[in-house]
Amino acid sequence: MAAVRTRTSRSQTRTTARQHPLPQMSTLPVLPKKPLPAGRPREWYETHNRRLKAMRIAIALLDTGVYSAEQAHNHTIRSTADRIGVHPPSLTTCHLVRALLP
Repeated sequence: MAAVRTRTSRSQTRTTARQHPLPQMSTLPVLPKKPLPAGRPREWYETHNRRLKAMRIAIALLDTGVYSAEQAHNHTIRSTADRIGVHPPSLTTCHLVRALLP
């Protein structure tokens, strides 16, 4: 988060935090949900959902300024997951999140 200095008068200088604007949900395209294909092994569904969760967390980390895997510690990943409303990720999911970051 970057700090922005604004001058209100000659004697007063105010520092405020500038938030990066996030896109509004109404401006994003809404894609129709499709059911997952039936008849696959249980491990396929678990892996699929794990990848989706890791992708959501990785996008949230990028939005907060974490741009490399070295910056994404387990605590950072888990606190980001909590902030976006996702269940705490396992060690495997944390590893996958770091693999998604450049």
